[in-house]
Amino acid sequence: MKQILLCLSLLLVPCQVLGQDLAAEADVSPTLAVENVPDDAAIAQRLRAILGALEFDGIAVSVDAGVVSVTGDVPDPATIAKAESIAERLEGVVAVNNALTASDDLAQQINPAVERFRARIAQLFSRLPLFFLALAAFSVIVAAGFLLARLRFWDRISPNAFIAGIYRQAFRVACGIAGIVVALDFLGAAALLGTILGAAGIIGLAIGFAVRDTVENFVASIMLSLRQPFRPNDLVEIEGDVGRVIRLTSRATILLSLDGNHVRIPNATVFKGKIVNYTQNPARRFMFDIGIDPDADLEATRALAQAALKAQPFVLDDPEELVWIENITESGAILRVTGWIDQNATGFATARGDAIRLVKTAIEEAGVAIPDTTYRIRLEGAGPSPLTSDAPPRKALAPQPRATTEEGLVKKSEEAALIPLVDAERDGSRDLLERDAPRE
Repeated sequence: MKQILLCLSLLLVPCQVLGQDLAAEADVSPTLAVENVPDDAAIAQRLRAILGALEFDGIAVSVDAGVVSVTGDVPDPATIAKAESIAERLEGVVAVNNALTASDDLAQQINPAVERFRARIAQLFSRLPLFFLALAAFSVIVAAGFLLARLRFWDRISPNAFIAGIYRQAFRVACGIAGIVVALDFLGAAALLGTILGAAGIIGLAIGFAVRDTVENFVASIMLSLRQPFRPNDLVEIEGDVGRVIRLTSRATILLSLDGNHVRIPNATVFKGKIVNYTQNPARRFMFDIGIDPDADLEATRALAQAALKAQPFVLDDPEELVWIENITESGAILRVTGWIDQNATGFATARGDAIRLVKTAIEEAGVAIPDTTYRIRLEGAGPSPLTSDAPPRKALAPQPRATTEEGLVKKSEEAALIPLVDAERDGSRDLLERDAPRE
């Protein structure tokens, strides 16, 4: 038994010694091995070289155990953050102690700007020959564009002078843009072209919204000059305004009204509105209503009115004049009388007035009464009415002989009196209307 205990004790002794050795090794902290790391002097030299290359003057650099310290006064506050960022990116730098401050010296702050300005001036003088070459290229291209725009070629490919002018202006603008592109390419600044065009697009959009009505009138002028819905001296009605066309400009259509006044209508309104051209078709119909006694022979009276109208020399045979019974009212029957005239030879208003007079006379001479729709009110006890007084009746007008010659009935057109006035205003002036252009 003693021998067994002795053997066990001998076995336990090496185990205790091994455990004590492991515990001792566990209590010892591991050491950091740093290999191939630049020393402090190399870091400081590298950082000074970088700051010198960037012209960051007035900065002192020191390195201790991988900790970089930068001190000094700098003119630009942005330099402080840049110097710290550069130092942090160097290999072997543990931390950066940034002690830089912005200088309060005004002269020190201005000096960098002055130096940069001097550098830009020197660069400009060095590139001056290139600048003159770019300017010469731009001038040549623009001058060539202006000379080519004056050729008669544009008139041959354009429907009218106004469109030819637009073609010429567009060609000049295209040559100007090409000149700018070539000049910027000579200067090595072609990348600026996108910025310039973008800015021009924004400015053009803003201007387009600001002058939207002007642009709309200009586009309408182009369409009207192409379509030519009227010619100079045409008698037209545009949105209720009647007159003879004087001219079509790039903004408005100018009419001479029947009263002799100028009427200026924006082209956008003309293009979108209703245009009635009385000159395009020389034949024009007039119309009026006349009442007759309901007890009269309606068909005979209708035929009489039509025959009276047909006998007038200013009424055209083709298209034929027509008379029909339009309505029956309490006061009598209503005849509608229509006839056609050549408005180049006869005035519309005067022809219609003569037709009313002559048809009325023919009906009355046939013994057919024309109802009087005037109502008279008599007040009892208010004394005699001036309408029923004892004054002598008015003397009846003696019937005048009817004119049978064409000169006695056909009167000069009142609208034709405006033609010399329009011709005088158009004399020596040019507009968008062309007499030989195709009519719409």
